Amino acid sequence: MSSLTTQIVGFVQDVITAMGITMSVNIEETPEGTHINLEGEDGGALVRHGGEGLQALQHIVATTFRKQLGDDNRIVIDCNGYRKDKDAELRQMARFVAEKARSSGVPQEMGPLNPYERRIVHLAIAEDPAATSESIGDAFMKTVIISSRK
Repeated sequence: MSSLTTQIVGFVQDVITAMGITMSVNIEETPEGTHINLEGEDGGALVRHGGEGLQALQHIVATTFRKQLGDDNRIVIDCNGYRKDKDAELRQMARFVAEKARSSGVPQEMGPLNPYERRIVHLAIAEDPAATSESIGDAFMKTVIISSRK
């Protein structure tokens, strides 16, 4: 584990402790980046309301360590596998929407999505040689347009 990962894990532990949450922290290095999974019964505080607490924690970590992380090094914070399940759902939805764009010939919209969710969708669409995707909008939350490749 790199010293940066150790720093980030310590920071995450401090934040959840300050929230009054007790959870264990597991780290998994993957080709997509470092996954920090928080596990424990107190996880409900982070995943209720569509995972708003988890998204906020992810945002705080990304903002705090932006300079050290750079553009390539991705840290993903998860809680009891919540994000992993949501990511799989999002990939499945992106493939479904791509199929709809192909069969109808009409570009389809997904969103609004945050930057992390848009990345999941773009990567899923990139695996499909018959579809393309692009983000539109000028806010934090943007819409992804999925089209059939001509």
